[in-house]
Amino acid sequence: MDLNYTAEDLAFRDSVRNFLEQNLPADLQQKVRKHLRLAKDDYVRWHKTLAKQGWVAPGWPVEFGGPGWSPVQRHIWEEECARAGTPPILPFGVNMVAPVIMAFGSQAQKDYFLPRILTCEDWWCQGYSEPGAGSDLASLKTTAVRDGDHYIVNGQKTWTTLAQHADMIFCLVRTDSGVRKQEGISFLLMDMHAPGITVRPIIMLDEDHEVNEVFFDNVRVPVENLVGQENKGWTYAKYLLGHERTGIAAVGRSKRELGFLKRFAAAQSVNGKPLMADPLFGAKVAALEIELMALEMTVLRVLSQAHKAPGPEASVLKVRGTEIQQTLTELMVEAAGPLALPFDPAYLEGETEHSILDDDAAPLAAHYFNVRKTSIYGGSNEIQRNIITQMILGL
Repeated sequence: MDLNYTAEDLAFRDSVRNFLEQNLPADLQQKVRKHLRLAKDDYVRWHKTLAKQGWVAPGWPVEFGGPGWSPVQRHIWEEECARAGTPPILPFGVNMVAPVIMAFGSQAQKDYFLPRILTCEDWWCQGYSEPGAGSDLASLKTTAVRDGDHYIVNGQKTWTTLAQHADMIFCLVRTDSGVRKQEGISFLLMDMHAPGITVRPIIMLDEDHEVNEVFFDNVRVPVENLVGQENKGWTYAKYLLGHERTGIAAVGRSKRELGFLKRFAAAQSVNGKPLMADPLFGAKVAALEIELMALEMTVLRVLSQAHKAPGPEASVLKVRGTEIQQTLTELMVEAAGPLALPFDPAYLEGETEHSILDDDAAPLAAHYFNVRKTSIYGGSNEIQRNIITQMILGL
């Protein structure tokens, strides 16, 4: 494939940059670039701005409200958003459950849920992992028993990101225990405000409330909220995970973070010289930049096959993308040195304009801890290596 941008692509990039310059609020840009925590309103505000422009779902087909962009244009869009420092569009609705509804849902589900995802009328979360069923997701135990026109759901999900804000959850449930474990799973869309659902926060090491436990106690879910066929949910789950893993690569975001690392390291002094002038540290940054360039070329190759759903190559993107993200945070902490030891929660939450510590260094420890999760969610990197070994290498 030709990896050089065409004149049309460059014109598209200019239009994107102009839009971002005109429409990205300065306070949101500041939060993203400074690694500060984003509130629900921050995500929703940016989502609605893009929805008004028609650009909130770059990968969607035109008939469902997508902009009709080429794979290269979608890559340019993501890169420019990362460069500008936009809040991310949360993937659970737009990039995860929506493709499943488009591919396997009923017409009624498409007509009802997809417009609400576009406008952020519904905030979605993901009900996959359970205690004892994370990487081995097919071992899940949450049950859904048919009772007339409803399923009765009982069980527990864990590590449910931002469930405290959610209106809806797409959930894997066991509808048949008498068959091979992968064959007895169904895919349900559930109202998070339904009686019997309890959300309990999990406070992480960085003192943030990002993930939760979700409990289901005799929750009634209408049968029409079953996606596709009963007991075929494992097929739909794998389809969804392919889309999730492709997005986890986050090349644009890593390029922005690499730029931050270089600027930050250049401002740190070691023996009277900038840290970036240190040969050993500079070599680490250079090696990482080479890996990031290679990942970007691989992403472009995958995007060039836009006619088919993401396959096992998504596992390659997931592994290398998350390793690069984690290495970036490791080098940031190394560059900060002792300044990375404490962190200032009030500053991270936007309650104070400046940190009692160095503004750039203050969030880095919390940022480092948070990014450790990337090699686990979306299917742990160990599982991805198994997929690569079996489905790409044929071993």
